[in-house]
Amino acid sequence: MKSFLIVILLTVFSFAESTFSDPQPTFENPRKVAIQLYDSDLKKVDHNLSTIYNILKEYPEESLKVVVIAYGNGVRALMKNYDQKALTRIKSLMEYDVEFIICRNTMETMKWTEDDFIDDVSYVQAGIVEVIERQISGYVGIIAY
Repeated sequence: MKSFLIVILLTVFSFAESTFSDPQPTFENPRKVAIQLYDSDLKKVDHNLSTIYNILKEYPEESLKVVVIAYGNGVRALMKNYDQKALTRIKSLMEYDVEFIICRNTMETMKWTEDDFIDDVSYVQAGIVEVIERQISGYVGIIAY
């Protein structure tokens, strides 16, 4: 009976941790995640940020690359005048090497400049093309909501 309980406890605890598929993520072969941000609704942005935090909690830091590609209305979430609590979370994620990229086509359409956005973001001409190219280069594309 004792050994039966030990087996059950070990089984339960073995499912508590995430298991990674082969090949295992490593420094040389990290998991690569590209998250699309195309909506600036605060609830949706917060959900995306929470999703990123959940991903970061599961993978060892050295075996993960996360990029957030903002285009369309999602670009607003990276503006200096956006919700300050959300911007604090975004800046915190940047400290964990999460890269945030903004679509210049959206900026040009809306007549925004780089001065309208928070520091330390990157820019590409077409956000959706960046999503495509990241996926071709091995990133897993995610729409978190």
